[in-house]
Amino acid sequence: MAESNYWSTAGDQGMIKISEDVVASIAAIAAAETEGVSGLYSNLTSDIASFLGKKNLSKGVKVQFEGDTVAVEISLLAKYGYGIREIAQNVQTQVKASIESMTGLTASAINVQVGGVTFNPPVSEEEPAPETAAEEL
Repeated sequence: MAESNYWSTAGDQGMIKISEDVVASIAAIAAAETEGVSGLYSNLTSDIASFLGKKNLSKGVKVQFEGDTVAVEISLLAKYGYGIREIAQNVQTQVKASIESMTGLTASAINVQVGGVTFNPPVSEEEPAPETAAEEL
């Protein structure tokens, strides 16, 4: 990786470097664990990168270091039935708290893009549940 993909600082005990991938992974996990988030999504370029072997954990997350601050852009899918604005605000809060507590960096911006809504598949009443079918035997 090039030097620009890291935040770094030097102190009397040595140098500390934090990769963009680390911050992106923290953001992705925090966002995915937020209630109402169905998952993260990426554009075609990110899909091609993951196909070529790049890490997929931070799919849908872009990170940019700006001095001692970091700006994050997250693309996600919302679950049907949840308030999209509330989901996005909760993601901003959770991601900011996670990044700041784990890295010590200040999150200057957490930009959230909601790219779609997912639906749970309807439950079919015609097919018995596996446990019910086993009990009838």
